[in-house]
Amino acid sequence: MVTMQEMADRLGISKSTVSLVLTSKDSGRVSPAVADRVRRCARDMGYVPNPLASSLRTNRTHIIGFISEQVATTPFAGRVILGAQEAARRFDYILMTVNTNGDDGLRESEIGALKKYGVDGFIYSCMYNQSARLPASLADQPLVLADATDATGRVPSVVPDERRIGLDGTRRLIQAGCRNIAFIGSHGPMRAQRARLSGYRQALKEAGMEYDPGLVANVHMGHEAMDKVADLFERRSPDGCFCFNDARAWYVYNEAARRGLTIGRDISLVGVDNHQVLAEMLVPSLTTIELPHYEMGYWAACKLVSMIEQRDLSHLALPRTPATIPSPRLTDARIHCHLVEKESVRAIP
Repeated sequence: MVTMQEMADRLGISKSTVSLVLTSKDSGRVSPAVADRVRRCARDMGYVPNPLASSLRTNRTHIIGFISEQVATTPFAGRVILGAQEAARRFDYILMTVNTNGDDGLRESEIGALKKYGVDGFIYSCMYNQSARLPASLADQPLVLADATDATGRVPSVVPDERRIGLDGTRRLIQAGCRNIAFIGSHGPMRAQRARLSGYRQALKEAGMEYDPGLVANVHMGHEAMDKVADLFERRSPDGCFCFNDARAWYVYNEAARRGLTIGRDISLVGVDNHQVLAEMLVPSLTTIELPHYEMGYWAACKLVSMIEQRDLSHLALPRTPATIPSPRLTDARIHCHLVEKESVRAIP
């Protein structure tokens, strides 16, 4: 391995001068001509920085701890990890991922293990948008939340714009000429459920359509869902359905087939998730809103690096992705999700 001292000897300059250039601290301290010679010499000699030596100088390991609450075991949500990993690599950080499965004891054990490795900061990610109960062991650490928020509002976070999901999905059905639009929702006090229903209601109001609670069916899964969707069709005969997720859209497909209705002609559907199996395997394929898992992970890693290094990344060139990645300068980021047009919505008249 080539050392800074060997480079200094070859160039006939001091090791400290070489160090200033290779650690990007040469501005105003080393002449541009000398700095250029050092960089060319580094390329010619194949100099590779020693991360261990760097960590001793800066008291940083360039390791980010990624705490997964079931994200790592959820196929499409796992793209949060991919986004974080690719952003971390851009800044010469590596990602060390642990999965806790929601177990408090395991979570504390894994956080302790990551601290022993000297991680510079943490990303804490949940498998769906929720208010996270953060462990006290992270209180003094640089921390960013992905697909979750902190009840206190003090921890930077990134989530999908859930209300906009309901708004955009319902608007698309209205554009297709639907006038009797159902909302197939989820049970429980989920933030996404409340916000998507709010967006659905706003879209109806914009179009001069009355909100009808009778067109809302909040369902679990299995036979209960099939029965509730069947009852909705029997009572209200919807011509469009905005579905909380792609899995719930399946029950509408099933009921439409039972009644001899053609999806995309007699009734239009929009789902949420762009589930890698359901959205493509349903016939006709399901128009759906893709959740920004990759984008959330990428933003979280950029934000965390900006906190660790106290660095302004507001002008960072971000990758082009289906959903636009917000500026890392924000502390409460909401991502406008991308609607993926397929075949389950009638063509716009």
